[in-house]
Amino acid sequence: MAVGGRSVACCAAVLLAAALLLSAPTATEAYDSLDPNGNITIKWDIMQWTPDGYVAVVTMFNYQQFRHIGAPGWQLGWTWAKKEVIWSMVGAQTTEQGDCSKFKGNTPHCCKKDPTIVDLLPGTPYNMQIANCCKAGVINTFNQDPANAASSFQISVGLAGTTNKTVKVPKNFTLKTPGPGYTCGRAIVGRPTKFFTSDGRRATQALMTWNVTCTYSQFLAQKTPSCCVSLSSFYNDTIVNCPTCSCGCQNPNGSNCVNEDSPNLQSAIDGPGKWTGQPLVQCTSHMCPIRIHWHVKLNYKEYWRVKITITNFNFRMNYTQWNLVVQHPNFDNITQLFSFNYKPLTPYGGGINDTAMFWGVKFYNDLLMQAGRLGNVQSELLLRKDSQAFTFEKGWAFPRRVYFNGDNCVMPSPENYPWLPNASPLTKQPLTLPLLVFWVVLATLLAYA
Repeated sequence: MAVGGRSVACCAAVLLAAALLLSAPTATEAYDSLDPNGNITIKWDIMQWTPDGYVAVVTMFNYQQFRHIGAPGWQLGWTWAKKEVIWSMVGAQTTEQGDCSKFKGNTPHCCKKDPTIVDLLPGTPYNMQIANCCKAGVINTFNQDPANAASSFQISVGLAGTTNKTVKVPKNFTLKTPGPGYTCGRAIVGRPTKFFTSDGRRATQALMTWNVTCTYSQFLAQKTPSCCVSLSSFYNDTIVNCPTCSCGCQNPNGSNCVNEDSPNLQSAIDGPGKWTGQPLVQCTSHMCPIRIHWHVKLNYKEYWRVKITITNFNFRMNYTQWNLVVQHPNFDNITQLFSFNYKPLTPYGGGINDTAMFWGVKFYNDLLMQAGRLGNVQSELLLRKDSQAFTFEKGWAFPRRVYFNGDNCVMPSPENYPWLPNASPLTKQPLTLPLLVFWVVLATLLAYA
């Protein structure tokens, strides 16, 4: 019995260890099946040596298909490997100078062991700029705005070594936006970056280059979602609202939300969370900053029509360069789109085209205004029916997944989707009539029992 007991205890321990291993957050948490190769790559190019260090250009490239870094922008950090200091910067600045008391004469820009870097604002004087800088930390996606999908700054580093063998790469890179969500790997020394002249006839190269890859996880970014989905259709009067408490619940005293007609609205907007980007949401049952509404609007012989409305409930945020990603099996037959830009995404390959990215038309609806009368944008889609797959039954006409600005939105439970009424000609009568007869007979028998 003792041997058996030890065997059972051993098996239980193995199963517990396996369960803990499977449930623990790992690097795979950052994997997104709709953007499996998405990341932000930081490239550190040493351009010249100085008497006690080097001058480098640091560039962040956004290789994510639909996740951009919006306001209030990125914050990049690392830990120096030795006793390096930052003598000067162009196109960015550190948030703190640190203790530079040991320096006499020239004072470094930053003496901290673990500096935090932020972008400069638009309108910065030209002598403090370099290419791709000064956008308040906003980095768009290559899909949506390739000209603004990178952010750069120049840094002059001292006490760092002056050769490829004496320079040490920084450690513990962090990328915040400004909250958590990104996990950065270690810096890897690679092939020096080549730079071509405008005529393409001459190439120069960096003296040394290393790369850092950062991946995003919504699990790490926040405990609660930031958007939800509601549904409706022409064939049913029911409007399926966002699930209650999709993005959190109201406090009993309502201190975590505010109504549009509240006399304290402006003071709440200017409260402590203003500069950190903390949402201030309108009081709703779902408490989400963003709601996406999908309405099945019309049914034609060969086409069907959908209306999409995005509503902003966040009083502190005007969502510039927003984007929406939706997954639906009929997206390979999008025929016409009104007032949104559109690009198909093919994350699975093999000719499967069921994922679409939408974003606003520049200077028309690419700015989603803060909560209130103007706080929504909308468009309509016209889709050709696939005779082998199209149906309004069992919720087929509604999206499978919805993302807003890269975050997965909370969907209603499938059993709550608007259903086809029994009298609808779209319902297959041979399947519903016997069921109706059964219930009538059963009710009659129960009445006489």
